[in-house]
Amino acid sequence: MIDLFIAVFLLSGAAFMFLAALGILRLPDLPTRMHSSTKAGALGAMLIMVGVVIGFAEWLAFARGAAIVLFIMLTTPIAAHAIGRAGYMVGVPLWDGTIKDELRDNYDLQSHSLQSERREQEPGKDREEP
Repeated sequence: MIDLFIAVFLLSGAAFMFLAALGILRLPDLPTRMHSSTKAGALGAMLIMVGVVIGFAEWLAFARGAAIVLFIMLTTPIAAHAIGRAGYMVGVPLWDGTIKDELRDNYDLQSHSLQSERREQEPGKDREEP
């Protein structure tokens, strides 16, 4: 019965890792690719670690697995934010289907300056129409 739990965790983790890789290949722009790789990739790695910890059934494996899961949970959102921010600041184009661009009015791509006050705009006008 324990082998069934291990198999479920390992296979579901591998499936999420596969979906993360597929998202990197198929999604249209940097923010959506980043979202796919960080969310699904982190969940997949954590599920695999849970399966490994259950499989070894030792306290040392549990401690190492818990440390790895904690490290993934702490570093993945920070790395995703840094990648997304760097991509936006160097001017990586957004997908045409992107509806909201909250930094557009507050960030100047030429001077790389960010203004904290929000400029007033018409409701529903988050992006310029092409």
